[in-house]
Amino acid sequence: MMDRLLDDEPLAARLRPDTLEEYVGQKHLLNKDGILYRLIENDKVPSMIFWGPPGVGKTTLARIIAHKTEARFIDFSAVTSGIKEIKQVMAEADKERMYGRKTIVFVDEIHRFNKAQQDAFLPFVEKGSIILIGATTENPSFEVNSALLSRCKVFVLKSLTTKDLVELLKQALKSPKGYGNTVIEVTDAILNMIAGFANGDARVSLNTLEMLVLNAEKKDDHLIIHEKSVEQCINQKSLLYDKNGEEHYNIISALHKSMRNSDVNAAIYWLSRMLEAGEDPLYVARRLIRFASEDIGMADSRALEITVACYQACHFNGMPECNVNLTHAVTYLSLAPKSNAIYKAYEMAKKDALTTLAEPVPLVIRNAPTKLMADLEYGKGYQYAHDTKEKITNMDCLPEKLLDRRYYQPTMQGTESKVSERLKQIEAWKKAHRQK
Repeated sequence: MMDRLLDDEPLAARLRPDTLEEYVGQKHLLNKDGILYRLIENDKVPSMIFWGPPGVGKTTLARIIAHKTEARFIDFSAVTSGIKEIKQVMAEADKERMYGRKTIVFVDEIHRFNKAQQDAFLPFVEKGSIILIGATTENPSFEVNSALLSRCKVFVLKSLTTKDLVELLKQALKSPKGYGNTVIEVTDAILNMIAGFANGDARVSLNTLEMLVLNAEKKDDHLIIHEKSVEQCINQKSLLYDKNGEEHYNIISALHKSMRNSDVNAAIYWLSRMLEAGEDPLYVARRLIRFASEDIGMADSRALEITVACYQACHFNGMPECNVNLTHAVTYLSLAPKSNAIYKAYEMAKKDALTTLAEPVPLVIRNAPTKLMADLEYGKGYQYAHDTKEKITNMDCLPEKLLDRRYYQPTMQGTESKVSERLKQIEAWKKAHRQK
């Protein structure tokens, strides 16, 4: 009955799905109307890049595609595969293609391949010798050669939700490949704790369940998993924080409003509530970047630099090391002078933009790359600001209907007071030199 508990193969490996029906998550791509589902079902799979965080099923999905399309599956490693190995596999793929058999080349962590390695795939992707499936946790726009990227369809895989992970854990408990032959008592609350701790990563959730099963209480012919065991296993208590529910938004709101109110102690407290409950530090860092411009803006432009640097630090360090980087940024933002002038300026401009979509760009600031455009007076009368003593001209750059608009209205907070004085000087000069 408990023979599966002694299996040397990890639970995550045993439970790897073989079909799309067994696959958990990515419903935006794999529901019956999803583009990727239709491509797989119709055997029209192109070369593609799966971009998403760890543990969301990138490798598993590539293997399912290979099985579904009856293609050879070649797994490449960025660490061990050089140009010679790549070319050898490509030559074999060319031969297989002559016999009508497809070859799927899966490149995990494709962002780790250097330019020469990536270029080696290019001619074989172009002529269809291989279907390349790359997986990356990094933005492929920056990490994959543009020539190769242009020949691949990019699919964004999302972190698994708590609901997805609970579904996966229940599968593990029922499946003969998992613990289906063993009676295990475990509550839904505990499964939610495991899913919350896993932070969207299927592998982490299954590894955690496996550890709990191995350390479960044995009673008669079944096992019991206790909440205390879960807390010891994940080294944290189940805090009141549902990353997909109301409390998630309540606490991020509490952090934002505490910083806005310059309450540094409250801000640090709410930050720690999120991090210790398993929140993704990059999510928090992105919110801080938004805050830096929305609530501080020109009152202290360094706030934006610091929050972007904080995001990079979180990316490099991960948890728990990056908790001090986030605390650094939260402290800076809390104590910085506040201004929402930038936020208000955009909202005012957005309102006008949506109601004046037909307003033409003034001729004077239009580009004139062709003779016809020049004949139509595109760019006629344009004044190059750098050619003037003041580095300002009296051109009107807004549509005529909006010439009186003043979207940006700086405050006197922090360095924005200097910005306010500069804006007054510019407006005074333009008023004195206004075109007649």
